Amino acid sequence: MENTTKTFVCISNYFKGADFLIHLKNLGNTVFLITSEKLRDKPWPFDHIDEVFYMSGQDVDWNLEHLLLGVGGLMKNNTIDAIVALDDFDVEKATYLRENLRIDGMGQTTGRYFRDKLAMRMRAKSCGISNPNFCSLFNDHDINTFADTIPAPWVLKPRSEASAAGIIKVYNKEDLWMHINEMGNNRFKYLVEQFRPGAVYHCDSLILDGKILFSITSKYLATPMEISQGGGIFRSANIPYNSEDDKAIKKVNEQVIKGFGLKHGAAHSEYIKCDEDGKIYFLETSSRVGGAHLAEMVAAASEINLWAEWAAIENALAKGLSYKLPKVKKGFAGIVLTLSKFEHPDLAAFSDEEVCFTVPLNYHAGLIVKSDKSERILELLDSYAERLITDFATVAAQKELDKLH
Repeated sequence: MENTTKTFVCISNYFKGADFLIHLKNLGNTVFLITSEKLRDKPWPFDHIDEVFYMSGQDVDWNLEHLLLGVGGLMKNNTIDAIVALDDFDVEKATYLRENLRIDGMGQTTGRYFRDKLAMRMRAKSCGISNPNFCSLFNDHDINTFADTIPAPWVLKPRSEASAAGIIKVYNKEDLWMHINEMGNNRFKYLVEQFRPGAVYHCDSLILDGKILFSITSKYLATPMEISQGGGIFRSANIPYNSEDDKAIKKVNEQVIKGFGLKHGAAHSEYIKCDEDGKIYFLETSSRVGGAHLAEMVAAASEINLWAEWAAIENALAKGLSYKLPKVKKGFAGIVLTLSKFEHPDLAAFSDEEVCFTVPLNYHAGLIVKSDKSERILELLDSYAERLITDFATVAAQKELDKLH
């Protein structure tokens, strides 16, 4: 294949992926962005985007038929070489477009493994990957059998939400049925699974031709579910390389990437080390770069920019070029982040030499630290969390879901 300019359509419902867009353009490509009308005023890297198209609404409010007509119209004068979904909520849109327009890449069936938590559970089970016990909410008899045989507590999860949004923890069969009945005709959009207490890890990866080229294992020091439902300080840090947990999680991660059929790109996958039996269980995965500024944390530890390298992989695939991963540093980094009662919190007092990044979000207070020593990272994160709680932190009520994806 000739090394010529290729045309990419990138889709994002959220303001993210600037490094991806910039790097893709710098590699000599035509870059189109489709995003929400609500994000028109965000500081996108417009000088690295050839044209931006805006859709009304957000998430499922996008009219897929209108999206298809728009991209179809774009194809009249452009040969589209790839469609890239930059966020969880864009995966269905990208697979829908690829299927209808016959553009190479992940199709709708495989796409479900990276969006639909029930599809994830079923696929993992069929691949022999350890899962929490689970049940769909289609059949009353199956639900009763689950509740009678699997010890509580359980969690009701929306099948296609991101992170911990909309999760309901239940402790007995009566409450389980109360919540299911309240769902009405939406019950099929949920699943129920056993809650397994334990440490939660995430593994962030880059994949090419179905093989993991890079991965780094990190541990949530406060889990997304704990924070979304009880408030608190979000913290994560990568764990010691080649430790028992690192090797065990990367082994399962390889099974997930291979079994789920992700051929290339970035993946953010979560696992739990169960307190009860010490086993690693698969929680969920996604075919994108992790959110909450985890990409910056990964870059601080490894000097690998997940967004830029994902763009380089897409560029190499489109042009028939070989891709080489940059040299990986085996350092350590961590992030501490909270909602702030101040729109622009002054974090100048956090002046340790390890501080390498300040989270640039209004009404958020957050920092990333890096060091050659894991122990120093954990020490700083604990100290910073206490100081943020005292001086900055506030708690917002968990948003009640009024739409299900």
